[in-house]
Amino acid sequence: MQLDDFLLHLHFDIDKVRPVDAQVDWEDAPLPFKLYQGLPTIALPPSTSLQTPMSGGSRPTRMLPTGNPSLKELATFFWYTYGLTHLSHAVLPGSDEGRETSILQALRRFVPSGGALYPSELYAYLRTDAVPTGFYHYDVAHHRLVLLRAGNYDTYLESALGHRCDLSSAIGLVFVSTVFWKNYYKYRDFAYRLQGLDAGVLVGQSLSVAEACGYSGSVYLQFLDCAMNHILGLDEKDESVYAVIPLHHVGHGPTSRERIREASAAVTDEVLTSDVQRLNHRHYVKSQRLTPYPLLREANLAAMFHSTDEFRGASNQELCESTAVGEQMPLHDEDHRLADFDTACRQRFSPALDFTFVPVSLKQLTTVLRTTARLSYTRDTEPTFQPSHPPIQLAVCVHGIDGIQDGAYLYTPDSDALHLLRLGDVRMELQYGLSMPTVNLFQVPLCFHLVGAGDHHRADFGYRGYRIQQMEVGIALQRLLLAASAVGLAGHPLLGYDEAVCDRIYHFDSKRQTCLIQVPMGRYRKQSRFEGRL
Repeated sequence: MQLDDFLLHLHFDIDKVRPVDAQVDWEDAPLPFKLYQGLPTIALPPSTSLQTPMSGGSRPTRMLPTGNPSLKELATFFWYTYGLTHLSHAVLPGSDEGRETSILQALRRFVPSGGALYPSELYAYLRTDAVPTGFYHYDVAHHRLVLLRAGNYDTYLESALGHRCDLSSAIGLVFVSTVFWKNYYKYRDFAYRLQGLDAGVLVGQSLSVAEACGYSGSVYLQFLDCAMNHILGLDEKDESVYAVIPLHHVGHGPTSRERIREASAAVTDEVLTSDVQRLNHRHYVKSQRLTPYPLLREANLAAMFHSTDEFRGASNQELCESTAVGEQMPLHDEDHRLADFDTACRQRFSPALDFTFVPVSLKQLTTVLRTTARLSYTRDTEPTFQPSHPPIQLAVCVHGIDGIQDGAYLYTPDSDALHLLRLGDVRMELQYGLSMPTVNLFQVPLCFHLVGAGDHHRADFGYRGYRIQQMEVGIALQRLLLAASAVGLAGHPLLGYDEAVCDRIYHFDSKRQTCLIQVPMGRYRKQSRFEGRL
């Protein structure tokens, strides 16, 4: 399959990249976390509870002590970002009469993941007094840091980022990677779309946790891939860095324009890696029979940057609004009261058949829209490199909310209003558009869609554009889910839907803008399960 066709099928024809008759070898499934062997470790203490207000803005809401963060503060950041938060035993009833029920055991985290497979891994370069300076892997299974490489590598990392980040005042850098096999074994080539989305969700949670801790974070989606993989000891055929997030104390910006101007010469990954020893660490996977995934490797290689000359800003990240934007529907004057950050994280849940129809207030809908739209962060795809909103729009199909007519709407943050695109109940079309009946949309009063450019940033970033867009969607998705949780609702991210059906509902031209993910949202009643916090 040609790479262009592959990316097209990932969005508009899922069955061509994930065969419906594919058999999953559940007995040979990999672990949902990476386990390094024979390396020094640092045990992390229990975390501090982040009971800080949900602001939804770009400014931190809580100030931790100035100076270097303590080991407990590091533990808080890593645990809220990607730690194991609770254990769940869910009862799955048999589909046929007489069939025994089965128990599904899952270790959950504060971020969602397709199939709860968690293909991302979390690494960090820490330059604090709490731990020796160096590169670490966050061992999710044991809540500890594993030392991969000791030493100060500020110059190396600044060069790999194109001298667009000054690390002299940074607490450290967080790396979000993708392990291809961890969800390829189930989803086959469709895993490529899920991996970008999962990485973005983790980036979004990292920004929210940093904000709650009192740090400022920025997102780099352009860097020298081979150089980043090399310094962490990753084999890019199996795992690759997708995002880099520098963390600073409040008041210290991530960039130094003077240093960017001084370092005008291009840097290549070959020059950087030539003087740094390659790591050959061992880690445990569990799977014994790994099947090849040539399309994922080809897509990853095609998306890589090998010279800082390839870095660029998006030419125009403003989405074209639908020509069908019509009547403006008023929102509630006041916001709903938001739960604190800790509660929002703990209450986040992805219902499937657990949805039960309970009317949602206009005040709740208003708060979810505003909180999500206030998302603003510094990213290297923005030419000015200033805090800004991601190029993702919010659309929503509404049913049964007092004060607003049933229909499909587009939210415009500048006017803080919903614009009616289509009048009437569209749940039947949405239900028929699902590839599998995993959610009963007739029990859901809200169905959100995150909308982005139909060309997936190809004009600006080439093959890397698709991955960048999926991560931008993931960042916005995590803020949407936390906003819903903070007002007592829950959302279930879905990719098993027909994009053409949704685009027709909103009158989108899929070549210009298209629905990138579907999120039914409402109240729910959990089925029989046992849950315990970790």
